[in-house]
Amino acid sequence: MFKKDIPPSNRSKVKSSVQRGLRQKLIESHPLCEPYIEEILPKKAQLDAVKLPDRVTLYTIDSNPLFYQPLDGPPIPHLKLLHKFPNILPTIQIDRGAIRFVLSGATLMAPGLTSPGGRLPDAENALEKGTVVGVKAEGKEEVCMVGTLKASTEEVKSKGKGVVIDDGHYLGDGLWNMQLD
Repeated sequence: MFKKDIPPSNRSKVKSSVQRGLRQKLIESHPLCEPYIEEILPKKAQLDAVKLPDRVTLYTIDSNPLFYQPLDGPPIPHLKLLHKFPNILPTIQIDRGAIRFVLSGATLMAPGLTSPGGRLPDAENALEKGTVVGVKAEGKEEVCMVGTLKASTEEVKSKGKGVVIDDGHYLGDGLWNMQLD
């Protein structure tokens, strides 16, 4: 999704009423962020909206990226926010062999999650199609990608093949490298 460097097309201040709505939408979309919402989106902080190509808006406070929102989707935490608050999204793990592909912008495929080194939640904690997840890499601490599941984790386990995330935000992409100051 953000493979190239992204020039911001314009930046605007977000009204407090809109900020309250975004705050609520963030909690509804990602309930795990509720305990941290005051730190993520302080009520008195000035939230800015940066319009990006492909009808995506990036929300920032003091030039620090918080989350981006496609026109027709939920707000998705920026990787820099996930590094600060790693428990605000459920996570899955790719094996070592998938790391270089993910970091070059390739589609995340099921074998990178179902082979040794990959990790998906057990059936009791299965994640549904459409869930926004953080992707960790085997042997690494921080999340290297964030995206929306194209199949449930149980479906990924049973089929063992196919697309899992096709347009995520990953370390080193245009959104990661974007200069906001």
